[in-house]
Amino acid sequence: MQKAYIAEIGRYTGKSVLLEGWVYNSRRGGKLFFLLVRDGTGIMQCVAFKPEIGAERFAELEKLTQESSIRVWGNVRADERAPGGYELSMEGFEVVQIAEEFPITPKEHGSSFLLDHRHLWLRSKKQFAILKVRARTQKAIRDFFDSRGFTLLDTPIFTPNACEGTTTLFETDYFGDKAYLTQSGQLYNEATAAAFGKVYTFGPTFRAEKSKTRRHLTEFWMVEPEVAWARLDDIIELGEEFVTYVVEQVLQDCRGLLVDVLERDLSKLEAVKAPFQRLHYDEAVKLLNDKGNAFEWGSDFGAPDETLIAEQFDTPVVVHHFPAAIKAFYMEPDPDDAKYCLSVDFLAPEGYGEIIGGGERSANLDYLREQIEKHDLPESVFRWYLDLRRYGAFPHSGFGLGLERTVSWICGIHHLREAIPFPRTLQRLEP
Repeated sequence: MQKAYIAEIGRYTGKSVLLEGWVYNSRRGGKLFFLLVRDGTGIMQCVAFKPEIGAERFAELEKLTQESSIRVWGNVRADERAPGGYELSMEGFEVVQIAEEFPITPKEHGSSFLLDHRHLWLRSKKQFAILKVRARTQKAIRDFFDSRGFTLLDTPIFTPNACEGTTTLFETDYFGDKAYLTQSGQLYNEATAAAFGKVYTFGPTFRAEKSKTRRHLTEFWMVEPEVAWARLDDIIELGEEFVTYVVEQVLQDCRGLLVDVLERDLSKLEAVKAPFQRLHYDEAVKLLNDKGNAFEWGSDFGAPDETLIAEQFDTPVVVHHFPAAIKAFYMEPDPDDAKYCLSVDFLAPEGYGEIIGGGERSANLDYLREQIEKHDLPESVFRWYLDLRRYGAFPHSGFGLGLERTVSWICGIHHLREAIPFPRTLQRLEP
């Protein structure tokens, strides 16, 4: 008998197939038994008719518990009333294991309980939908850069230095020396960009930030493109094109999950078209103050500030030319006014905050040496980085996009801990 996957079940209409999966739900209606089976690709209703399978086997079905593993075979037929539009008329089944009482029930559970049982919570419809969107987002990210001549190059997870702030580093022993879990692959991207022109890295990054907000994880995934000879405007345009493409691809392939499971208002995503609204940092500060949110020039935006700015626009908003004092040491200063740097943040609408941060990197050796000293960083571990300015310095720009924040925004979920299979937060290291 042909084994089939539920996601492709329409190909087998009128044929007998074998399904292997788990009991999602079940109910009896007279001489009929309705079994919802999930196989990791979808959920399908399987119907047993007592006179056809016999009273003894019918009674076995009634003993099945949620998440019991099972093999089911029968004939596929179209039925608009059934989940997914198809139904399996059962001819037989084999119980692989009857599961113990499943801890996650239809009743309301607290977030702590659900996160303690994250390994089981993943099986729910909503979590399944979110992580399918995540997977499609990752594919769209790779497709975008791969189709535009970028080379994917992996960067180290163990590093000898900080990329941004030393206060958010995870320190570890490295055979007697100090090493840190990477905050970003950007510095290494700058080296590979000098060899390959257009590069990107895509992997886990780590921030030991003691924050409990819904926008923070200690371990998250980030995609970071770096482009040789690109200026600030070039990288902003790349970011606009990139975000628009990713949203379009997810809408195209995950519309059903977004609407039927996550109940996402797609009009918010369909409005995402490049170019985005752009604001100089000074304009963003004025906007905040005009809206009654007292904000001091020279400060970085907090979550409420980002939300208020983004609420004024239907698409992501681009804020550029931040004060140099609040950005990383490697940012190129504004040639017209050195108190600013050539930096940019993309703020997602609907209160989801920064999804992209980046800008133009300084190519000036002397300036970078001054900045390293000013930020109290050891020049010895940046010697290789400074070599990039000794041997063929060139203008270059790039950015980083946080995957979980982007997925949270696309899905319309409250907390980005649901946008990664096993979240790591300030107080959570398990499961």
